[in-house]
Amino acid sequence: MENTKHNSKPLIFNRQTKVTANDAKKILEDGNNRFHDNRTLPKDTSKEKRKKLFDEGQKPFAVIVGCSDSRVSPELIFDLGLGDIFVIRSAGNLVDNIALGSIEFAIQELHVPLIVVLGHEGCGAVEATVKAVEGDSGVSSHLSAIVERICPCVEKCRAIEKKGNSSLMNLTIRENIRATVTEILTRSPIISKSINDGRISVVGAKYNLESGKVEFLDISNEKT
Repeated sequence: MENTKHNSKPLIFNRQTKVTANDAKKILEDGNNRFHDNRTLPKDTSKEKRKKLFDEGQKPFAVIVGCSDSRVSPELIFDLGLGDIFVIRSAGNLVDNIALGSIEFAIQELHVPLIVVLGHEGCGAVEATVKAVEGDSGVSSHLSAIVERICPCVEKCRAIEKKGNSSLMNLTIRENIRATVTEILTRSPIISKSINDGRISVVGAKYNLESGKVEFLDISNEKT
């Protein structure tokens, strides 16, 4: 049986306190534990809170690069409120030039210390790509652009699928998270320099739709 007790003292985001990448990850983990255990905190959405955010500006502690799936709302699954995180969403948690520019803005202007690439179980974009690779090409012209981006992940995982018990779908979801992390690291000199300077960290994570749990992934140590 899964242990739902968390004895360590949870970190609550304080806009006035400098947050490190490790602090940010701990705040996300604690928030997701509360969400998973059905003990979420009350959220301040009052007029006073909105005015304060307007007057003082935003100070998010993490960037979440997530999927557009309606079941995977970062603010909800991490039990957070207005102004806490900087969210970028697209089908399949992919990044393009605009998404990379948005991440760079969060790093340079908002001084965010942590970037999380958040994939999820049952991703429709990954499922469409797996079906396309396996011969079902009935996708729209715009959806085909997403399929093309994820297709290398499917191809890479097909050989791995034959060696283990995990399904092609699950393997590809994980590989697609890794691919997005790699793209962020390799395509943005600003992000790479910030990492080398020790200012930020980039991590992958996977959300389980049924349990509500987020698993943070050690992408750098995985081998395929």
